[in-house]
Amino acid sequence: MELRHLRYFVAVAEELNFTRAAAKLGIGQPPLSQQIRDLETEIGSQLFHRVPHGAELTAAGAAFLTEAKIALAAADHAKLSAQRAARGDTGRLTLGFTASATFNPAVTSIIRQFRARWPDVALSLTEMNSNWLMEKLVRGELDVAFIRPGLEDPREVRLKRMADEQMLIALPASHPLAAQSRVRLASLATEPFIIFPRTVGLSLYTDILQACRDAGFELNVSQEAPQIPSVVNLVAAGLGVSIVPKSLAKIEIDGVVFRPIEGPPLMARLGVAMMKEQRSPIALNLFGLVQAS
Repeated sequence: MELRHLRYFVAVAEELNFTRAAAKLGIGQPPLSQQIRDLETEIGSQLFHRVPHGAELTAAGAAFLTEAKIALAAADHAKLSAQRAARGDTGRLTLGFTASATFNPAVTSIIRQFRARWPDVALSLTEMNSNWLMEKLVRGELDVAFIRPGLEDPREVRLKRMADEQMLIALPASHPLAAQSRVRLASLATEPFIIFPRTVGLSLYTDILQACRDAGFELNVSQEAPQIPSVVNLVAAGLGVSIVPKSLAKIEIDGVVFRPIEGPPLMARLGVAMMKEQRSPIALNLFGLVQAS
C-alpha cells in the first residue's frame, strides 16, 4: 500500500464519483478504478458500493477513510518537518561567545536577527574564553562561536572576521590621568595593570603587551582577572589600570572611566568561527548573517 493509493481512495470518497475523482487527480478513470480495486484486494474488503451514478462508501470504506486522512496528514507533516529542518527553520544551535563579545553591538545584533528570522530554533549558549571556545568547536561541542581570534586561523576552522574594535584605557575615576580627554600609553609606564590571563584571549594579551613595549615600557601586571569584564570591576576598586575593548565602556560601574589612547589606536580583533566541515543548515544560517570586515 502506497500513499498514492490513499490519495486516490480519499478523492473518490470525497467525490463519490470515479469520473470526477479522476479529473480531480489528473488521471484517467480506468486506471483510478484499477488502483481502487487493487487497494480493496490488499485490504480484503470492498470499500465502495458501485451505484449507477457514482459510488457509496461501505462500512469498511467509512472506517478506512478516517485512518487514511490521518495517514496522509501525518505524511504531509513529515514532509514539511523535513523541509523546515533542511532550511534550518527548526532544531538546535549551540553558540559560544567570549564574555567581552556579548557587549559588542554587532554580536547582539546578529543574535537578535537570528532569533527574529528563525524563532523556532532553540539556542544553547556557552560563555567562556576564546581558547576554550576553539577547543569545544574542534571537539564538536559547539556549532558556532564568537571569539577574539589570533593572527593565524586554525586550519580546520572557518573564520569570518568582523570589524575590529577600538581599545580604551580604563582608569579609576580618582586617577590623575582621568582628567585628560586622551591618554598616552607611555603615561602608564609605572602603573600597576589589571589584565586577563594570556590563556583567556588568543590575541588581546599579546597585542596589549606589544603596544606597551612599543610605547617604551614593559607591562607591570599587578592583578589578573578571570574574564575581561572582571577587569572593569577591579579597576573601579582602585587596584590598577587596564586596556579593554571599547564595548566594555557600556558597563556602568561607579569609580571607573574610559579614555581613548592618544596616538595610533590599539584594536581588538573579533570574529565568528565554525568548523570547515560544518554542514548544519542552522549554523550556516547564523554564519551567513555575519558581515565580514
